[in-house]
Amino acid sequence: MIRVELRKLLHSRRTWVTILLIDALPTLVAVLLAVTDLGPRPGTGPAFLSAVLTDGTLFPLAALGIVLPLFLPIAVAITAGESIAGEAQAGTLRYMLIRPVGRTRLLVAKLVSVMVFVALTILVVAVTAYVVGITLLGQQDLTVGTTSISGTSLSTPELVGRTALALGYAMVCMLGVAAIALFLSTVNESPLGAALGTLAVLIASTILLTLDAASGLQAYLPTRYWLAFVDLFRDPILWRDVVRGLLLQLAYVVVFLGAGWANFTTKDIND
Repeated sequence: MIRVELRKLLHSRRTWVTILLIDALPTLVAVLLAVTDLGPRPGTGPAFLSAVLTDGTLFPLAALGIVLPLFLPIAVAITAGESIAGEAQAGTLRYMLIRPVGRTRLLVAKLVSVMVFVALTILVVAVTAYVVGITLLGQQDLTVGTTSISGTSLSTPELVGRTALALGYAMVCMLGVAAIALFLSTVNESPLGAALGTLAVLIASTILLTLDAASGLQAYLPTRYWLAFVDLFRDPILWRDVVRGLLLQLAYVVVFLGAGWANFTTKDIND
């Protein structure tokens, strides 16, 4: 079942168009930075964007900071929101379940497909950003190394390792989004409704993070620690928010996937 879902994902034109559209924004930003030589002041704009003018090897991290708050979650919400609701709307869900395919297996296959989409998108963005970054913005002298946020030098292996951790962290954050969208996809027969419901949760979370009155809730909001990957580039690494972010996303995955599984395995499929 997982192979079937992955084949559908990889053979879908929409999958690659979506990935290319997400990838286009960081590429455009790199071109503008290279042409104008004007970046945001340190501490403003997306993470690492102010540093890439002197070290293009950091551009994959800047690209992650560009797509993670908005564009990648939208794509994940749409993809995961369509996973079950789309089959129901098209009238194929009942046919799929008539075959000897358990509902749990189908739900797992859909989740795996969504996460492969996330991994593909993040890897394409990272690789493209690295190539574009070193081509248009140059790179730091290898004998000097890349400068961390704390001002110390990072060797190439350290930079690669921390970048891999940052990309993995972003994937876990999107797993939380996928869990919410999958749950809504099991209770809603409209893919658009499931996607919009997920986006409503994320938008509400982002707004509440700006309100002092919601300070008691902020540690539990799904978007609270999305940009904590920046702390991986301090020296030493500041693990506190990274660990909190991982635990929070794990909680969302357990709660919403559990709720989605409970609803889907007991739901009457009439269409």
